[in-house]
Amino acid sequence: MTFGANFSDGYALGIIGALLPILTTKWVLSGFEQGMLASSALIGLFFGSMVLGRVGDIIGRQRVYVLNFILIAVASLLQLWAPGLWVLFVLRVLIGFGLGADYAVGPTLQSEFAPRKQRGFMLASLTVLWTVGYVVANVLGVLLVGTGDAWRWLLASGAIPAIVVLLVRIGAPESPGWLISRGRVEEARAIVRKHLGVELTDAELVTSVGENASNDYRRLFVKGQAKRTWFGVVFYSALVLPYFAIYTFVPTIFENLKIQDANLQYIILNFFLLVGGIAGLWLVQRYSRRAATFWSFVVLAVSLLVLGLTSGMPAFVLMIPFAVYTFVMSAASNLTQVYPPELFPTPIRSSGVGLLNGLSRIASAAGTFLLPLMLTGWGIAASMYVLAAVLAVGAVFTWWWAPETSKNHLV
Repeated sequence: MTFGANFSDGYALGIIGALLPILTTKWVLSGFEQGMLASSALIGLFFGSMVLGRVGDIIGRQRVYVLNFILIAVASLLQLWAPGLWVLFVLRVLIGFGLGADYAVGPTLQSEFAPRKQRGFMLASLTVLWTVGYVVANVLGVLLVGTGDAWRWLLASGAIPAIVVLLVRIGAPESPGWLISRGRVEEARAIVRKHLGVELTDAELVTSVGENASNDYRRLFVKGQAKRTWFGVVFYSALVLPYFAIYTFVPTIFENLKIQDANLQYIILNFFLLVGGIAGLWLVQRYSRRAATFWSFVVLAVSLLVLGLTSGMPAFVLMIPFAVYTFVMSAASNLTQVYPPELFPTPIRSSGVGLLNGLSRIASAAGTFLLPLMLTGWGIAASMYVLAAVLAVGAVFTWWWAPETSKNHLV
């Protein structure tokens, strides 16, 4: 149920990057309008994560987990008839709003059902499915975008995985951890018995009820938790800002780098995205959260720095740091599903993950909006240096603040 949502999410966000060139030509979009359209779903993700993440802590994970995909499916289908930029912008904001719920509630619910030993692998796998959806959208865009009104059908095709996910989710169980935090112990016992085949002990229930006494949003910023919360904001934002900015405008970046055979190179990079996501499963299992995050930031910052320094060189040289960045970023992105749920206790987990996702999407939207303006005003090299600096900030804050949560029991 959660994996399918991540595929749907990756597909929805990937398809707009593949279609931006033809939409720019058909609707004569300015750099500002390109940035607005590219960042539309990310703007919706901000509000969806912030609002619906909090709602998930108040009314339960399961209701939000099901209802959000009704909105996603309907808004995706309506893109088929979008007459122009601003209608499409609004529809994509609505899609992002629905997806924002899944960024907060999906990993939260998954983490609360997963066995501790397999939790990291299972949560990291969510990003792999996101990458698969993203790559499928990119490849379809490259192959079909020039065929008549195929771009309209490609936009609307996001409704297909959304409807499948919606149907599969009907009847999804509520989180036992959330039920316990609300004093609904017998319901939690019944769900654990049915879906996990074990009985909750009285000792586990007493411990959970005591620790889950309050879901007050202010608990995100109390002493002992605030540092974890702010680290999560910086970590998530610094990692995804360059990612969305670069991969939404890969064709434009290729043009600035004067790379020939752009479609072929684009498909090659998507291959590295997919392989990197799979390799990231090993990264999560093999290394501690803190070490994996810090060294990922370092390698990513260096690769973009090198890309800027070599921006005037032949394509075969440029593609080396670009491929390294793509591979490592895709692998490191698995951490965005694993690390955030481990930073918060059960009663505020959905709110905390929603906050991190929401603020990171503001960063992503800002990067996606500003990159075409930076490319026009400053050039490719300076733009890569700015994005490398963002990643360097992530490395510094990870070194200072990152807690080690690999053995977190997610109480």
